[in-house]
Amino acid sequence: MTLGKLIQFLNQNTDYPYATGDGNALRHALDGSHPHALIGELLKSIAQHCACGDENCLLAREQVVLALGPIRLKYMADDAPAEGFRLIEKSICAIDDAFNQEALRLKG
Repeated sequence: MTLGKLIQFLNQNTDYPYATGDGNALRHALDGSHPHALIGELLKSIAQHCACGDENCLLAREQVVLALGPIRLKYMADDAPAEGFRLIEKSICAIDDAFNQEALRLKG
């Protein structure tokens, strides 16, 4: 699965705006201008951890999971905003679903 496909999946299967109107969600995440700061942080972490320079980068499930760990822990803290925790938890479930669907598709 590419990062671009994952962004599209998240945008379509969560209530959160992963994609940007101009189609440059990754660029906005990397430069800190994503309209939703937490989504930008999440996408930037995935991109950096997986060494993705563009949305055509292939992702490995294991690397994405490792990229999300520190953000998840940050938003599990007692003083973290509840909405941030909800977004991270729903996003992690959706990411897992995206990789499951991809695996099933590849098995035919």
